[in-house]
Amino acid sequence: MKLTAEQKRLLLAISGGSFLKSHRYPDGEKLYQLHPLDGPAQAVDWGTVEALTGQGLIDSNKKFPAATYWLTDKGRAAVAALAEQA
Repeated sequence: MKLTAEQKRLLLAISGGSFLKSHRYPDGEKLYQLHPLDGPAQAVDWGTVEALTGQGLIDSNKKFPAATYWLTDKGRAAVAALAEQA
């Protein structure tokens, strides 16, 4: 599996305790934000989230208006592989 630097960063952030959330607004706009344990939320590109979801590395509770994402078993295995490479 080939991951971009941004995808790796996001997986590692989630595994480190940050929360990835999607916020949907009444006008249909959807915003992805990474909420670290300390500091302000950071915008995340939708393509990064879609790629990780499509590869089965993350999933969400699909709640409206704000969904929370987590690592799947496959995502946890990818994080473990990244840790071995470091």
